[in-house]
Amino acid sequence: MTRQDFWNLIERKGILFLDGATGTNLMKAGLPAGACTEEWILENPDTIKNLQTSYVEAGSDIIYAPTFTGNRIKLKNFGLENRIGEINNSLVTLAKESANGKALVAGDITMTGRQLKPMGDLDFEELIDVYKEQIRILDNAGCDILVVETMMSLQECRAALIAAKEVSDIAVIVTLTFEGDGRTLFGTDAKTAAIVMESLGAAAVGANCGTGPDNMVDIIADMASVTSIPIIAKPNAGLPVVTEDGSTEYDMDCDTFVAEMEKLIKAGATIIGGCCGTTPDYIRGIHEKYADYTISSNELIKADGSSFTRKPDGLRFLTSERKTVAFGLNDPFMIVGERINPTGKKKLQAQLREGNLDMVCDFVSQQEEDGATILDVNVGMSGIDEKQMMSDVLDEIIPLTSLPLCIDTSDEATMEMALRKYPGRALINSISLEKDKAERFIPLAKKYGAMFIALPVGPKGLPGSLKEKHEFIETLCSKAYEFGLNKEDIVVDGLVATIGANPDAALETLSTISYCKEHGLATICGLSNISFGLPQRAFINTAFLTMAIGSGLTMAICNPSQELLVNSAFASDLLRHKEEADLRYIERMGRYDGMNVQVTCVPKGQKLVAMAPDASAGTNSAKAGSDSDNKENGNVNVSDSLIKEELSDVKTVFYNKIKTDVMKGSKRTIEKDTLEAVDAGCEPKVLLNEYLMPAINEVGDLFDKGKYFLPQLIASAEAMKLSIAKLEPLLKEGDEEGAKDKDTIVIATVHGDIHDIGKNLVALMLKNHGFNVIDLGKDVPSEKIVDTAIAENAKIICLSALMTTTMQEMKNVVKLSKEKNCDAKILIGGAVVTEDYAWEIGADGYSSDAANCVIVVKNIIKNL
Repeated sequence: MTRQDFWNLIERKGILFLDGATGTNLMKAGLPAGACTEEWILENPDTIKNLQTSYVEAGSDIIYAPTFTGNRIKLKNFGLENRIGEINNSLVTLAKESANGKALVAGDITMTGRQLKPMGDLDFEELIDVYKEQIRILDNAGCDILVVETMMSLQECRAALIAAKEVSDIAVIVTLTFEGDGRTLFGTDAKTAAIVMESLGAAAVGANCGTGPDNMVDIIADMASVTSIPIIAKPNAGLPVVTEDGSTEYDMDCDTFVAEMEKLIKAGATIIGGCCGTTPDYIRGIHEKYADYTISSNELIKADGSSFTRKPDGLRFLTSERKTVAFGLNDPFMIVGERINPTGKKKLQAQLREGNLDMVCDFVSQQEEDGATILDVNVGMSGIDEKQMMSDVLDEIIPLTSLPLCIDTSDEATMEMALRKYPGRALINSISLEKDKAERFIPLAKKYGAMFIALPVGPKGLPGSLKEKHEFIETLCSKAYEFGLNKEDIVVDGLVATIGANPDAALETLSTISYCKEHGLATICGLSNISFGLPQRAFINTAFLTMAIGSGLTMAICNPSQELLVNSAFASDLLRHKEEADLRYIERMGRYDGMNVQVTCVPKGQKLVAMAPDASAGTNSAKAGSDSDNKENGNVNVSDSLIKEELSDVKTVFYNKIKTDVMKGSKRTIEKDTLEAVDAGCEPKVLLNEYLMPAINEVGDLFDKGKYFLPQLIASAEAMKLSIAKLEPLLKEGDEEGAKDKDTIVIATVHGDIHDIGKNLVALMLKNHGFNVIDLGKDVPSEKIVDTAIAENAKIICLSALMTTTMQEMKNVVKLSKEKNCDAKILIGGAVVTEDYAWEIGADGYSSDAANCVIVVKNIIKNL
């Protein structure tokens, strides 16, 4: 079934009904904890057939083949990877027999349990190959559609969709699992996930597991507000609780679940079912109540009762993995930061040839701080492998910024590599009519869900007239439409010429901007060309920019540290009464901290300084723009940030560098900075206790507040680990306190669970805080955990579980610990684990995340 066939089915039926839980029902039927589910099902085929037949009879239009963990990596944990074809084929056959032609069968795919680089050791292309292998088998076995479910990583969702595109035309639906803060474990919000999945060609997108229907409403509403494809809601039957007989159940009964599902339909869900804790009765209940339900797509309802409409016409989206930038033709002007580009930057060129990315990373943080909305990334230059360098740069900067990226290269292979691995919706810079570039690059935009800049340059070069420029624009748009793209996927370059050579250059560009806005097209331009060869170029550039904004310019590629230019853009939005332009302007002006900024012309070669004539306004002078970009553009600069007082104490400089390295997760510099700090006389003990520890604690606070996400938390923890490794030998030398025995903690992912990213991070954070951590790994038997804790005289046992089918093993560890009189306190956590569950099974503590775990551990030990 193709995507269009799937959409036609939904249009006919109105609401599609999925099945309910598989894992929790199989466990009730005897599936042992820690067993390979697929193998057990094949040994007990009647169990799954009875369950799935019951779902079909209850009203399921689609049942999931029990191939959830049937990929090569997961099966390898049980020594079954060589049986992948046999296992998946047989499981699909069982599902098709259960469906008996009355329901569709979805081939079920999920995460592999191994983490992608740089957080793990799995290469993105290897993951795509893993998914391709399973998808080929499922498609050939006769699955009607594919479902990619219970996903926590947007990049892994992308890998599965790309894999499906490359081996099949079968429809793919995708559901992710979100935490209580509305983001996945990796920090992706629901809107961003939905946008990226739709742009990549998913037939439907939604959420499953993690929570009951009552807490899933806003997630579904967020997805519906930014997409036009169908939305899926497959919640749990509430939260897990331990019953009096010691079994684990879910706290939402069937009647309550059925009633709560109406909120999800009103929020935009048209494909509904159940996840953990639901049974055929739950599916029968929602089918009986909502099979003939009338959906009002014009007025959907959020959890707070407010109404909204589905994806508004004319709205465009660019995303990173953690942030969406939404814009229309009348929204505030945006800056595309241009500085990650070696052209004209000799120092950057030299660093790139050396493989040094320090300057690139500095440009990322500086441009984000200065107000860029999107970052252009260009590494094209002689003397390097552009494709490899682009890959290295992306690996380095993706964790550093939440801003969407504009991929800037004329090399087709480099562009495809970048679009393939970028975990968001990127902007391509650019596509023209030169040398069949449109025919080669537009398909890349379609395949990888990117927007693109349409550069109106023809087969023979620049347009000879304004009319020809507009004809080039129309031709580029027509070619894009032929590949299934639309106006919202295109940003037209106004193609700025220099007024020194063509006095009408500005007028022609302004005319093009107006022409594009009239035709519903977003626009962009580079500014510096307009003033080439003229004195005091900043004034020309600034005047031109404000005129272009007045004509409808959407965004411009420029250096966001050019204060006169950028501040004028903010002021232009304010004067044009664009939404929230007043707040944006006031916030921007806060960077001057009460200074009376004055703009004055100065002779060539001298610096302009914005002074604070009144002592009450501050004693610092404003920094004059002196970097190579500003000199080359001939810009007059106003203060772009206050000069901090020069630090005369060299030690303090190094102390602060170390703290900054941790805050930014700068693994590339922290070892060097640590050694240099020690050489400069910094005390290792002071570095650890007064800089490293407060820095990692601040990172934890930012994580708790939702300002940092898992990739940043991991990067900071890894950076701190590298610094401590350099300091540890020095701390032990003659340091009685450093020589003391550390409190021992045993940590493990429980038996049957092979997910360890959360556990690994907790272990790393605890080590960084000075504990002796014994990490037993994943899928660890209860006996081994308790025996190790006793043998090592551990103060605490930390247990992790990611699946509802394995979290019950935590209860077994608690029970065994008491039986063996183990003195260690037991602390539990994981995506499916709740604080109530911790108390119900008799654990001594609960942690919601790695940063919180350090606090809980310290509190427990303090009270021992």
